Amino acid sequence: MHLRLPLKFNFFTEKVAISNSSERESEALNHKKVVLGQLGKLHGIKGWLRLSSFTNPTENIFEYPTLLAEIDNRWQVLEIDEYRQQSNGFVVHIKGYDEPEIARQLSGVRLAINSQLLPKLDEDSYYWYELEGMKVVNLQGKNFGQVSSLLETGANDVLVVKPTADSIDARERLIPYIADSVIDHIDSEERFIKVNWEADYLE
Repeated sequence: MHLRLPLKFNFFTEKVAISNSSERESEALNHKKVVLGQLGKLHGIKGWLRLSSFTNPTENIFEYPTLLAEIDNRWQVLEIDEYRQQSNGFVVHIKGYDEPEIARQLSGVRLAINSQLLPKLDEDSYYWYELEGMKVVNLQGKNFGQVSSLLETGANDVLVVKPTADSIDARERLIPYIADSVIDHIDSEERFIKVNWEADYLE
């Protein structure tokens, strides 16, 4: 059982308006979106912007030069036509945004793709976003809540499990993602994770 980590951000499924797209494109763009990064501050005087990538490795975001941007609750298609790596991350140029005054409007915008574009994973391998929102129960059937996010610690990844209305208590739990010894089973259809973890374990 493997946890593949190219994406570190929640997916979202709400349908928002699509600008500058045909009806067929609108239907496609209203599938699940996975956020790959976020545009930051203006860089220089030619419309370049800083980019925070949420993929792992971070340069994987450039495998998708055409991205979806959520601007004023509307999806717009943006194209990265140039990028450069710097010591503290990436700077990018968005096609058609040559003037700093115009490019500045994209600062803070999240960049996403349709989840169907992600590479298919091997069986028992998962993207982070697929685990977020899953219910977490232990071998005795005790409900700990649901996965709110994941942490990358170096040694292993960690599930951040938040309590829910029907969980056994109000504790937040940090449960290491260690195949077999801790993670007993993942049910993608029923959306739950069974863990070998006692209710009174302290992180």
